[in-house]
Amino acid sequence: MKGSGYGVPLERSDYLKLAPHPDSCTPETFQEWLEGFGKGKRLAVDLFSGAGGLSAGVERAGWTTAAAVDFDERALETHRANFPGLSLHMDLGDPAERDRLVEILASANIDLVAGGPPCQPFSRAGRNKIRDLVKNHGRDPEDRRKELWSAYLDIVTRVRPRVVLMENVPDMGLHDDFFVIRTIEEKLEELGYATQVRLVDAWNYGVPQHRKRLILLARRDVAEFNWRDPDVQPTTLHDAIGDLPELEVVPTARVGEREMSYRKPRNLSPFAEMMRAGAPRGRVWDHMTRRVRKDDHRIFELMGSRTKYSDLGELLKTDEEKTYQRYATDKYTDKYKKLDWQQLSRTITAHIAKDGYWYIHPEQLRTLTVREAARVQTFPDRFRFSGTRSDAFRQIGNAVPPLLGEAAAEALKPADDASGDREGLQPHWREVRSALTEWAKQRRDGADWYQLPDEPDVEQVSLHAAVVAILSGAKIRPAEMAELMGIVRRAKRLTAKLLDRLLEMAPTAPARSRLDRLAPLVDKPYAWRWEKRLDIPGKLGMKPGEKALYLLLIGEDLMLVGQGTLRVAARMNGLDTNHPNRLSEGRVNLVKLVGAGKDAPLRMGAIRLIGSDLCREDGPVCSDCPFLAYCPDRKARPDDLLTLAASQK
Repeated sequence: MKGSGYGVPLERSDYLKLAPHPDSCTPETFQEWLEGFGKGKRLAVDLFSGAGGLSAGVERAGWTTAAAVDFDERALETHRANFPGLSLHMDLGDPAERDRLVEILASANIDLVAGGPPCQPFSRAGRNKIRDLVKNHGRDPEDRRKELWSAYLDIVTRVRPRVVLMENVPDMGLHDDFFVIRTIEEKLEELGYATQVRLVDAWNYGVPQHRKRLILLARRDVAEFNWRDPDVQPTTLHDAIGDLPELEVVPTARVGEREMSYRKPRNLSPFAEMMRAGAPRGRVWDHMTRRVRKDDHRIFELMGSRTKYSDLGELLKTDEEKTYQRYATDKYTDKYKKLDWQQLSRTITAHIAKDGYWYIHPEQLRTLTVREAARVQTFPDRFRFSGTRSDAFRQIGNAVPPLLGEAAAEALKPADDASGDREGLQPHWREVRSALTEWAKQRRDGADWYQLPDEPDVEQVSLHAAVVAILSGAKIRPAEMAELMGIVRRAKRLTAKLLDRLLEMAPTAPARSRLDRLAPLVDKPYAWRWEKRLDIPGKLGMKPGEKALYLLLIGEDLMLVGQGTLRVAARMNGLDTNHPNRLSEGRVNLVKLVGAGKDAPLRMGAIRLIGSDLCREDGPVCSDCPFLAYCPDRKARPDDLLTLAASQK
């Protein structure tokens, strides 16, 4: 241990070596395990398992983990110590390794494949390869470390479990229009699975922290996903860790120990009771954290739960100990976070392995310990983490909270009335999308041709896409818009003569003003070449909404999120049109209608059309809507709605 510029002696904790679980096995003894410990049990596989948060959750819900796979050796040692079955070190980005895994599992009746594959959002340019990856089970070695979600899907496709559970961060969907999620759902539905995607806040299921996750469920026995009712009251930080021993905190001194005595309080919270189940009586493990710098000790003392790092300057001006802030307040406004006993914890992330400044104890002048972080993630006290203290923090921060995993897995339990037929289903949303696609094609062949994307012309950008986008904010009556678009329907290039005619036919001054914006591309045929399509919005000064519509109309796969499209999605999911979290959960609802594949842009255009022309806030024209037979909102409306709708036509 030596001095350093960090203000505390650098210390590396001891390495905790864990023995394998007594009922663990190897690939060579897996068949024997299946015939012994695993016999008669509902078996699960956990891919990209890490330390085993999701494994712990599915086991709480009634499954036994037959195999877990990860590339992190420390996390696998943790998994092997805490769970029965196989804990395999594999790079699932390697097709040969996936072949080996499928071969190992061939003799097992796997009921559930779970996992949280790393999923990077895809740019529009990168999406063109995705469908080929899905068709070929992600077997392109050039991309094997980029598209690990396709490796996950490959194993599901070949193992064919009854149910599937995938967990990831919400940004996986929100940053790329849910493109990867939509692609995965489409493939699963082709295999006969009914699917469900949900954004779930973990505190609703007993996890004492703010933590939103994206959950994808699939099953091929029944088309129902019955989640239990969310908790009414959150589990507070005090409920979670208030019973753990107080630690002596002296600047630069060791804080906590690997093993300490534990005295059970009289009024132990139900959560803490659950966490203590199976732990050694009178002992607590891994209640230790980093040393505290002298200046941090003082800052922790001055802070309250609402104090931001940028607020500390004023507090420190009168501080007799002359403590200074080490970080620029314009960049690190929330560098430190003191937690509140009566609130949820801040989200535990892998960053806690680097420093604990986001997780300062509410009373003691230190950051959270390994055991406290594990509690906040809902790992029970009997659960140990292999490696050093930093290894443990990293494994905890990367994990799925077991209680969240349990809630998701419960929605996949075998149905009491299931027939047992595992040949697959005709998923409801696939049927809905099929009806929408046929309706959209009929409308595209008629008067609404310019409102919907056509098959892309690989040489030329359709002129009408730019014109419709430019005019999208102008209030033009449908008949007048149809007349305008008739002028450009067969035009291959924008000439000065064509623009003059459009301006002459424009019904209003605002419409003429908008059409004037086309001038920079007059008599420039090469600007309309297909390879230049992404340059057009910039050259025409399109606003974000105009650009999105233009891209959709030239056949780009994206989601248009607006009042009309969100209203359609809400009604089709049986929700109030002004339900909470419309922008996040509303996108998830929209995913079910848009789907994936070559017709996804066409369906998105059709939903936009339905939202503006048919599915109005008041007086929806249900009789013309392709969703008439599927809409829960329609079923809840008066019987005379269709008559009313017909009279409005």
